[in-house]
Amino acid sequence: DDLFRRHPEVVHKLCVEAPTMLTTLLDGLLWRARKTVQGTRRVNYYVKHLLQDGDGKFDQALEWLVDFNCPKVISHPVVALFTDMLWTHVAMYYFLIGRLYFFITLCVFAVSQAILPSTEGAMSKEGNVAIFVCRCFIYLGSMCHLLIRSVRLCYKDIRDRNFSRIWRIPVPEHVCCMTELGYIALFWTLLMMCILEPIWWCLNDPSGDGLLFTSNCDGALYRADAYAALSCVAMLLYCALIINLSILSMRISSFVMMCGRVLAEVGLFLMAACFLIISFALGISALSHRSSAFQGFDSAAYSLFAIMIGLFPASDLDQMQDQIGVIITVSIFIIFIVIFLLNLLVAQLNQAYQLIFPDMQGYARLTRASVIVSAVEHASTKRWTRFLQGLHFDQRLEFEEGDVGLAGGIQVTEPSWAHPTTVDSIRRFGGSTSPEMPWPEDERLLTDDDRFERLEKLILRCTKGKKKKGSGTGDGSMRSGTGASEGSYRSDSSNNSE
Repeated sequence: DDLFRRHPEVVHKLCVEAPTMLTTLLDGLLWRARKTVQGTRRVNYYVKHLLQDGDGKFDQALEWLVDFNCPKVISHPVVALFTDMLWTHVAMYYFLIGRLYFFITLCVFAVSQAILPSTEGAMSKEGNVAIFVCRCFIYLGSMCHLLIRSVRLCYKDIRDRNFSRIWRIPVPEHVCCMTELGYIALFWTLLMMCILEPIWWCLNDPSGDGLLFTSNCDGALYRADAYAALSCVAMLLYCALIINLSILSMRISSFVMMCGRVLAEVGLFLMAACFLIISFALGISALSHRSSAFQGFDSAAYSLFAIMIGLFPASDLDQMQDQIGVIITVSIFIIFIVIFLLNLLVAQLNQAYQLIFPDMQGYARLTRASVIVSAVEHASTKRWTRFLQGLHFDQRLEFEEGDVGLAGGIQVTEPSWAHPTTVDSIRRFGGSTSPEMPWPEDERLLTDDDRFERLEKLILRCTKGKKKKGSGTGDGSMRSGTGASEGSYRSDSSNNSE
């Protein structure tokens, strides 16, 4: 308590100035019992000052840890415990509320663009009305919502002067996030769809079929292909952005992030494949042959691409038996693509997976922690106060049965095999508990020089004791010898006198 009371920003200072000490601080907030009871072990997590500040509000410790961006620190048992508690009791509710609205807009968009137009009653009056209502909801409820969201984030970044430079051009920081970039792309796609909407162009067009809200007219026919392409792009963007729901499960989120991390290797493969396709297509175009499938650069490139993905028809290959030059060139291309590049891609994906997998759980927790930070900011004071009261930070926790310890923590039990503990982290010393007494010396902190010095002092003390004992024994024997000689001298003298 004294540490966090005097230095409430200790986590931030360690993240910036001494990152190696951050794990030591977190280890000090954790206590595990050495004894086990019925196969379980007591564990105390002292997370009070990581959850709340001195005023009882949400502490910035988690935000600092997210900015630190270390998967191993965010996976520490102390951090994992209080982030899971925040997610379960506070953040998940607000996250699901926001994602639920986006999921509803996705369903409405799918109904208006993919499901209703392909049904049998799509050309009826009722079908046209249903499509019109769904598309109005998309343009007003989704497109306008995305516009307000983008404007609000831009205003916040400009107000706080949060800018990032792309090719030396300052841009708002939220634009550098892939998720926010997807929202911006979705907004512009919906805006262009709204401009090209066939229903608008057929409202006053006399060439239509006469049905209400129809999209069959000459004005819409010229824009049908562009509108369909934009609809496909918007559908893919909706499905890509809904993947954020994967943070509900750490395992699914880790898998999604793993797929994103290895996409770079796939990009390198596609770059090499494009280079080979262009090179061999130019080479085949320079040959003298009569194969229609490879006549010209564009046809040769298309045929080589079809060969690479396995869609080239076998009948066309049979017609090339007389074209020796084309067959040799295509065979070399197949060797490079199928035998070399594809196997190299498998090896790269395998190696990338082995390197990235140990930290994937940490990166997934970082993603969830960033969502928690943004969600807790929108939590009501009443909900936050009720959450803190349910943790009972004012009650002291027991170390062992009857051994009452410190307050400000949470006690749980874990299986005894999870983290074997042979040394108790709390050391107890006998004697007075007066604060005026000196703190007992910790033998575990002694260096080898200190131990040799103590051994030398002990040897010297033992040697001095033996010397004192030896000198006392010698004096006694000399005295006894002298007394004996004097006694014998006196007895001889008496005999002589007689």
